[in-house]
Amino acid sequence: MTLVTPTVLTGVDGSPESTAAAHWAAGEALRRGAELRLVHAWPWLTDGRAAFAEADAPPEAALRTLAEAADAVRAQHPGLAVHTDVVLDAPVDGLIAAAVDAELLVVGSRGLGGFSGLLLGSVGMAAAARSEVPVVVVRAEPTEEDAAEAAGVPEVVVGVDAHAPDDAVLAFAFQEAGLRRARLRAVSGWDLPPAFGYAGWIPPGAEIAQLEALEAKLLSLAVAERRERHPEVEVVEEVRPGPARAVVEAAAGAQLVVVGRRRRPVEIGPRLGRVAHAVLHHAPAPVAVVPHA
Repeated sequence: MTLVTPTVLTGVDGSPESTAAAHWAAGEALRRGAELRLVHAWPWLTDGRAAFAEADAPPEAALRTLAEAADAVRAQHPGLAVHTDVVLDAPVDGLIAAAVDAELLVVGSRGLGGFSGLLLGSVGMAAAARSEVPVVVVRAEPTEEDAAEAAGVPEVVVGVDAHAPDDAVLAFAFQEAGLRRARLRAVSGWDLPPAFGYAGWIPPGAEIAQLEALEAKLLSLAVAERRERHPEVEVVEEVRPGPARAVVEAAAGAQLVVVGRRRRPVEIGPRLGRVAHAVLHHAPAPVAVVPHA
């Protein structure tokens, strides 16, 4: 029986964001006992202007970008197995196809114009929305070490839908917390039931407290099985108002934020839920988007 070595894959394009993603992916590969695969997408080779190009002869610019990234990673992470590839496809399609057998796809984030609060570019958004494997989107700053120092205690944050928890998301979050020897903060954001909005009034404080207590109980039930499986992971449960805001606020100082993304049977309309969308844009930490049924 042939054992397949697990792989963490990341896209590199020479930008500071992709460099940060490559180093983050290297650290993750070491934690997982995996190999690192650096991929550079070269879409120019796939159009009619480049019909003369041979698939086994990538351009010097692509090879140079990969070589520089690989050298930088090897220098900082000696002993890690690093492989490089040029894929002849558009960035998103190429990365998603290349990552089909990987444990994880890591991409760098890129700001959107003058909106400094928005941290994600089109490649990261599309990859997180379409990939069949978990995707981690990494900012160039702050570094993981900076985040750990700011937090005091290393921490992984996971957004939990307490009313419909998904085990794939929780399993990934518990695994990451265990690999990092970090505390896991399970966060459930909640909204008032729609009936209150229809009625046009806000319930009194005592009723709010009752609703919050119910959400806290649902959160405890949602994470109970995974807590039993991972007694080595310290878990903090937290209930806050506003599903997206709750996770973004909890992300300050975290090493990693984990959210889920439901797989859709048809490729029509938005593919990211509102929580994942908001967290990808606004969380200051690396964000893992885990696809689930």
